[in-house]
Amino acid sequence: MPTPVFLTVDTEIAWRHHRAGLDVASVYDRSIEPAGVGVSYHLARLREHGLKATFFVDPMPVLVYGADPIKRVVGAILDAGQDVQLHLHPNWTGARIDDRSADAPGNLTDYNRAAQQALIGQARDLLIAAGAPAPVAFRSGSYAANGDTLDALTALGFSIDSSHNGAMAPSLSKVDLPPTQIAPIRHRGLTEMPVSLIEDRPGRLRTMQICALSASELRAALGHARLERHAAVVIVSHSFELANRAGTAPNMVHVRRFDALCALLAEHRALLPTQTMGAAPAVPLDRRDTPLKPHLGRYYWRQAEQLWSNLVAERAA
Repeated sequence: MPTPVFLTVDTEIAWRHHRAGLDVASVYDRSIEPAGVGVSYHLARLREHGLKATFFVDPMPVLVYGADPIKRVVGAILDAGQDVQLHLHPNWTGARIDDRSADAPGNLTDYNRAAQQALIGQARDLLIAAGAPAPVAFRSGSYAANGDTLDALTALGFSIDSSHNGAMAPSLSKVDLPPTQIAPIRHRGLTEMPVSLIEDRPGRLRTMQICALSASELRAALGHARLERHAAVVIVSHSFELANRAGTAPNMVHVRRFDALCALLAEHRALLPTQTMGAAPAVPLDRRDTPLKPHLGRYYWRQAEQLWSNLVAERAA
């Protein structure tokens, strides 16, 4: 039986560019289309390889920058035949265009149940107003979710959450599930689709994310998932992740990882088909999937890659 792969792209205006006081066009470009390797690059590679992905879009910057930037990115994703679902960083509710230091509490878990439900409902309405279909899936910004978040989502009619990330528990991800829970599970009225993990060193979990794992680790994790018949794999990227943090040049380490991942998934599409959260996937819910175990060779290779990324790619002009 195939193991479905959910490529997900958290698509958001980067707070650091807002805080830097850049003009609206520059904030958008460095967050959504940085250095030619942003959302349009993701969409082009997906189209080239015949892959599907879910873009979790944060509409809250509408409160500061107006609707046009979010309409623009939502339209591009939908025109490319890809999936738009809901993402949310609540600090935008306190942001101002004339005072870039102003914000609100940055994590959804900083709010009580009623306030979380109000924020998620507001974000859903803003996303729909930007041209997206009514979302059915959600991922909290910074994976900051807890039981109140899931209860609020259930009350609002969502069917899927993908906020649980054991590598970020319990500091950010506070969903009441074990950190090693990577298999989809029915929980608090939702299907929880946890972010996939590997164990990169004994006892230490790491997110299956483009900027976090080398191409060899991604390949090994997918091979492990297939061999062990995992119910699903959930991989994370960001709209700005393939560029340096300044958004001014490609980070070629990350670009090569994403390109290699797309090529791998295209080659093995029969065994690792890509699916979207919005397609209401019928994934098994009774698996005890476990993360890939540590491998020193892969670990030290990634350390070398990360050193190059930090010293060279991140300093590119």
